[in-house]
Amino acid sequence: MESRSTQGNVHRLAFDVDWPPGHVACCLVDGPEPVLVDAATPDNEAAFRDVLDAHGYGPEDIEHVLVTHPHVDHVGQVPTVLAAGDPTVYAPAGVRERFARDPDDLAARVRRNCTEAGFPDEQREMAVEMAVESLERDSRLLAPESVDIWVDPGAEQRVGGLTVDPVHTPGHQADHLSYAVNIDDEQALLAGDMCIEPFRPVVMHDGLDDGHRESFEAFYNALDSLAALEVDQVYPGHGPVHDDLPGVVERHRRSLNERLDRVRDLVGSGYSTVPGVAGALAGDRDVKYLIPEAMGALAHLERHGEVTAELVDGVRQYDA
Repeated sequence: MESRSTQGNVHRLAFDVDWPPGHVACCLVDGPEPVLVDAATPDNEAAFRDVLDAHGYGPEDIEHVLVTHPHVDHVGQVPTVLAAGDPTVYAPAGVRERFARDPDDLAARVRRNCTEAGFPDEQREMAVEMAVESLERDSRLLAPESVDIWVDPGAEQRVGGLTVDPVHTPGHQADHLSYAVNIDDEQALLAGDMCIEPFRPVVMHDGLDDGHRESFEAFYNALDSLAALEVDQVYPGHGPVHDDLPGVVERHRRSLNERLDRVRDLVGSGYSTVPGVAGALAGDRDVKYLIPEAMGALAHLERHGEVTAELVDGVRQYDA
């Protein structure tokens, strides 16, 4: 980018979480107007205050909060910062429409999709409950009325002393923005939950809502957008800071291809429903986060003619 930054160093602030990979990170950009990029989980308040203090700040010193996406581990301490001061809050524009969804309508769509996918009643209702709880919790942590500026993809945005270029990077989350920015003559990418070096983020996109059908296509499109960037350092929300954006993009593309190949092979081996495929993918791991990825993969393969599907007694059965 041409614009010069008046901000200083980027500090990676890491916090423990109870799910893989065991940590989440946000970024603090020094300067006359300190910028916090994402905001940990709701359970991290004491650690959040401690790590800010270690860098000479308190929550009241944060002038700007820049959100990449509305998952709980990235917006959890937004209320803490708001209660302590008067920061300007920026969030992806797509989140505003998402948070305006009626919880009952969301429940109906997820219930319909899970019924068609063949989930047992108890598992289906658990998925519905999780979807509604997630919407209500995340929209409470990142309350729409607290957002000052809704950021559109591709629309250059001034954030304190930074000029950021928001890049739409869906797939893990449908509204996800990664922010390209020049900081101290270094081209940086504030990546959120994309461009993670040790592993590919799970394809959650729209969860079990109707957008799951486009999740893999969205992720591939995000990788195309990321591949077009030239950056010196990548600051992801999980894993280390790194300088290998091209390599990570290609590994993630390969991982998506391998996931689709694996799902197609499972269907060819007789796994004919979403629960069966998701369970086979998970093995001994928690299947919860692989359910939307399995649903998305099957929908992608069906749309591209690599598997077929028909409704049998109201359940979508796949064949290869």
